[in-house]
Amino acid sequence: MSALLDTPTPVRVRATRDERRARRRTDTPRRARRGILSTVGVNGLLIVGAAYMILPLLWLVFAATKDAKGLYSGDAFTFGGALLANMQQLFTQDGGIFVRWLANSILYAGIGAVVGGFIAVMAGYAFDKFQFRGKRGLYASVLVGVLIPNTATVIPLYLLAATAGVTNTIWAVIIPTLCNPFSVYLARVFSSGYIPNETLEASRVDGAGTVGTFLKIGLPMIAPGFVTIALFQFVGIWNNFMLPLIMLQNRDLLPSSVGIALWQSQVQQNPQFSTLVIAGSFISVIPLVIAFVSLQRFWRAGLSAGSVK
Repeated sequence: MSALLDTPTPVRVRATRDERRARRRTDTPRRARRGILSTVGVNGLLIVGAAYMILPLLWLVFAATKDAKGLYSGDAFTFGGALLANMQQLFTQDGGIFVRWLANSILYAGIGAVVGGFIAVMAGYAFDKFQFRGKRGLYASVLVGVLIPNTATVIPLYLLAATAGVTNTIWAVIIPTLCNPFSVYLARVFSSGYIPNETLEASRVDGAGTVGTFLKIGLPMIAPGFVTIALFQFVGIWNNFMLPLIMLQNRDLLPSSVGIALWQSQVQQNPQFSTLVIAGSFISVIPLVIAFVSLQRFWRAGLSAGSVK
């Protein structure tokens, strides 16, 4: 017979209170150092990103006050004394053509933002609340459209506009901006976050039709999302360069972005055009700042819709 020897089970000894306190004192400096390093790293990246966005705009403010000689000499971040002269030259150059360019930009961006934003909201609402044949395929095509850069569609749009005979008209710039895949995607997100299905069911029980439900119930509830989409549309159309450059040949129909680029191409022959480019860029930024400041309470609420869902 063989004797079975029981293997002694190791006993887990709990650390005493003093040992636990000693470990905590040892780990505390390490955690503090890690916290400091992470804080410094995150804040450093934020500072670099803020400087990347703010410094060019700040330079533009200082440069708008200088003459042609002052732009290339002296400190870049100092004020000059030629602001009024630059503004006068800007608004009187070529019979005040810049005012026409600025009005064109406001027209293109305003119509594209309001009408295009409304179309996007309707499409996003339909994708979110309705069930219909081919819904998944259509929405997949919208997502594919988000991935395609706008510059890749300029030539096909020009060929379509030429076939329709609308090139060198305002419609060649306005019509393509009325349909934006990214705006449709955002509208569906906002619709799912802002409009409860129960509210729509209650309105249908009360006898409201599909269009009436959208206009009286859905649209007021998704208003912050609509403002956010319209604001993004406004900025995108305002900064659009390739589409009007390809579509328009009439100088009076150009937006400010293309007009300023036209002046920029003449700087080498005439350095005085540099002040026109700087002053025009400075004035072109002001409508965007006004739009963001005046609508910030709406678009900030719109951007937080997905996070509170």
